[in-house]
Amino acid sequence: MILRLNKYPILIALLVLFISCDKRGQKPFSFVQLCDTQLGMGGYAHDIKTFKQAVIQINELNPDFVVICGDLVEEATDSSYSDFKNIMKGFNIPCHVAPGNHDVGNNANDSKLSYYRKTIGNDYYEFQHKKYSFIVTNTQLWKANVENESEKHNNWFKETLRIQNDKQNPIVVIGHYPLYTDSPKEEEHYFNLPLIKRKEILELFKKNNVVAYLSGHTHKLVVNNYENIQLVSGETTSKNFDNRPLGFRLWQVSSDTIQHHFVSLETSALNKVKP
Repeated sequence: MILRLNKYPILIALLVLFISCDKRGQKPFSFVQLCDTQLGMGGYAHDIKTFKQAVIQINELNPDFVVICGDLVEEATDSSYSDFKNIMKGFNIPCHVAPGNHDVGNNANDSKLSYYRKTIGNDYYEFQHKKYSFIVTNTQLWKANVENESEKHNNWFKETLRIQNDKQNPIVVIGHYPLYTDSPKEEEHYFNLPLIKRKEILELFKKNNVVAYLSGHTHKLVVNNYENIQLVSGETTSKNFDNRPLGFRLWQVSSDTIQHHFVSLETSALNKVKP
């Protein structure tokens, strides 16, 4: 059988993509950005169902992994965290989570951080995937100064950026708070980081091959581009303030691009999901 490629333009495009990625040593992959599962924000039973539905749809898409950009629950308790972890176990792929203000408090302290670390795990860390570096941060330690903890986190972040940049890997940073919502020079407010810290982080991004910063917190879609660095705060599975559908972002990575698009929850399927 002779396969005539000119009759199959999609096949040709895929072959070109994989050949290009092989030449550069970069294998294509995809991952999901999930924001503010926040069990209890949109109604506890509702948020249980929507998180479960997201797990079902993400498993069907079969990306390489999932990242959750903070606010796992509305109120950090043994019960809510138990529900969150039980649903998260439904993923067929790795799931990496960052803490949000509802997880460790608007003013994080030793007690709240200790509880999160004991119940959920590390609040900041890094992992590698197919020659990309992913750095998960605790933005609460940037939003407000926590004695000993903020300085330790900041030193770790700078050193981790340096090490990953030395590997010449593109870097994706994951957090909860957006750096800014409208302008890099805007004043600090509830949905962004302090101006001085923001400037410092943006400079570090520029110097260390950061290609994207993924966040949540806004409960609405916020997409910015800072000197070719993508800054994306995505839709949630709990409640959106901009009337956008509930859902998540699917990121696709190739040899020379990293791009994303929205996937909405199949609301018609929610009635079939057991709370």
